[in-house]
Amino acid sequence: MQPASSEKRVFSFGLYQADAAAGELRKNGRKVKLQEQPFRVLLLLLERPGAIVTREEIRRTLWSEDIFVDFDHSLNTVVNKLRDALDDAASNPRFIETLARRGYRFIAPVELLGETAAPGSASVANETPAGRLSLLTHPDELPSVSHGIVRVLFALIQVMYLCFYVVSLAKLGSIERIVAAMVPRPQWIVALVLLTAVAGIPTRLYLLASVAFDSKSLQQKFRKLFPLIFPLDELWALAPFLAVQQLGLGLAFAATAALLYLPFSQRTLMLMRSKAVG
Repeated sequence: MQPASSEKRVFSFGLYQADAAAGELRKNGRKVKLQEQPFRVLLLLLERPGAIVTREEIRRTLWSEDIFVDFDHSLNTVVNKLRDALDDAASNPRFIETLARRGYRFIAPVELLGETAAPGSASVANETPAGRLSLLTHPDELPSVSHGIVRVLFALIQVMYLCFYVVSLAKLGSIERIVAAMVPRPQWIVALVLLTAVAGIPTRLYLLASVAFDSKSLQQKFRKLFPLIFPLDELWALAPFLAVQQLGLGLAFAATAALLYLPFSQRTLMLMRSKAVG
C-alpha cells in the first residue's frame, strides 16, 4: 500500500514524473518499468527531498515485523533497481545519494504537481539539496540532446585548446617579444606559457581520446580533472592578448570573455552527456 500522504500526487523531477496514485514512473511521458518496492522507496524519497530517509524507515515501509529477510541485501537490490530505472549511479548520483550506514537522500529538485505540498514536502525546484541557491548548472536543468552533438562539441573544444598550445610553443620567441612590451620580466610569463602548455597537451589528448572512443567513465573522470583543468583554462583565456596587435584591444577582450566561460561549458556538456539520447 502506498503512503496516504502521497495519494493523488504527481512528483516531477528532471525528465521524470512519479504518479503516486497510479503507481507509475514516466520519463518524457513514457512509462518506465519499475517494480512496486522500488517505486515505494522512490515515493518515500520524493516526499522529503533533501532530507535523509533512514534505512530503518525504508525497512518498516517495505517489510512488516513478522517478515524475515536478509535486509541489507534486499534493500540494496531494491535501491539498485530504482537507480537503474532512473539511469542513476551511486558513484556519481543525480537523484539518489547514499549516506553510508544511515540511509538515502533525494538530491534533485522536485516539483509537486496538481496539489499543494504538505509540510516537509515542499517544492525545491530552485534550490540545491542542501537548500542553498547555486550558480552552477544542475543536471536536471538541462535538456536532452543528441549524444553525438555533445561528443562533437566537447571534442572541438579540446582541439581548440590543443591548437592554442601547439601554436604558442611554436612561436615562443614571438610571445616573449610581445610580452616584453607589456611587462618588465617577460621570462616569467613565457615560463608559465611553456609549463601550462606542456601540462595541457597530454590532458587534452586524453580527453579527446576518451570522447572519440566514447568512454563510459568520461563524465566521472572529467569531474575529477575539473579542479585542475579550471585554473589552466582560465589562464589560457588570456591567450587573445598575445595577438592583441592583430586582433585589437576590444576584440581581445571579447575573445577572453568567451574563453573564460569555456570551462563551465565543458562541465555543462559532461552533465548533458549523462542524459543524452541517441
